Amino acid sequence: MHKALHQVLGNESLSTNTFKLIIERENLNFRAGQCVNLGLPNSGINREYSTYSGEKEKKLEFLIREVEGGDVSPALRKLKTGDTIEIDGAYGLFTLPESKPEETSYVFVATGTGIAPFHGFIRTGLNLNYTLLHGTRLNEENYEIEHYDRQRYIHCVSQEKGGNFQGRVSDYLRQNPQGSEKQYYLCGNRNMANEVYDILREQGVSGSNIITEVFF
Repeated sequence: MHKALHQVLGNESLSTNTFKLIIERENLNFRAGQCVNLGLPNSGINREYSTYSGEKEKKLEFLIREVEGGDVSPALRKLKTGDTIEIDGAYGLFTLPESKPEETSYVFVATGTGIAPFHGFIRTGLNLNYTLLHGTRLNEENYEIEHYDRQRYIHCVSQEKGGNFQGRVSDYLRQNPQGSEKQYYLCGNRNMANEVYDILREQGVSGSNIITEVFF
């Protein structure tokens, strides 16, 4: 497994609490949807983040929400071009099938920065048949919406008016079943994953067609 220091190439704010960290890739190999541990050199503290970039892109990108009082994310937000960061990885099984993923219909369900692995799937360049449901509290949290096919991206906003749907992703799925034959990937907070799993099972989706990655 790869463990090395990498140079920071950029740090872009995408919303009040969220930023995109851009890092030199070097020789890190990963599959879209996998995670790495990011940490400050010699700190002994790191955190797990999903890859946000596509498999073939020359730079590594990570979508990170700054947690107030956190041990890692506030420090990561302060990183500047030329700083170094330690990367350990990649690992994890939250990935698309290696053979002919374009022949399957997918529903990607994310809350907040849980959209990161789905961004990686789509940026990898496969001709995927997908619907992406993205639940956020605020309108401004539709990170880099221009990267998605707008006919396939449904922004569910829970705490203000806007987006494509007023409410949570679970509300949307209750009102708009997506079909029992599709493959469902859920990524975000544990409460969403548990609730959506139960909704999908009630709608006749097999448990083997539901893959989850819990962020917190």
